[in-house]
Amino acid sequence: MQTVQATNKDTKSTAKATGRDTTSKVWTDEERAAMVEHASEMKRGRKGKPDGESEILAKIADMPESDRIMGERFHAIMKKTAPELEPRTWYGMPAYSKDGKLICFFQAAAKFKARYATVGFEENAKLDEGAMWPTSFALQKLGPAEEARIVELVKRALS
Repeated sequence: MQTVQATNKDTKSTAKATGRDTTSKVWTDEERAAMVEHASEMKRGRKGKPDGESEILAKIADMPESDRIMGERFHAIMKKTAPELEPRTWYGMPAYSKDGKLICFFQAAAKFKARYATVGFEENAKLDEGAMWPTSFALQKLGPAEEARIVELVKRALS
């Protein structure tokens, strides 16, 4: 089998005949970690129903304080507003699904070194509004106004 040599400063590695440079930084360390977490989540799911609530609470507990406060509040909002949704992790983030289909998630700002946390909705959320609509929202704080908006969006996503 033919191999291609790839050099990255002092490191040499061998890539398969695809010609891919395996030493390049296509993905950030945070993105790679998220993909590893997702693979682990998929394996746990195949072994039986994981305890999503415990996984979410553990992920939230590991967040930096500002993210943790919003994550805890977001989780409480989800439990109160949509108790029918199943809590689980998705790429290491707190997420909520219905009938196995992801509806929404909370992404801590620290997850990908962003300046704000994100509340995101996947395509199974029924937020359609004409030909264009938002599916993710930046979140720097989670006060009463933001909570009301999240409740409104979650209710609409499930309608």
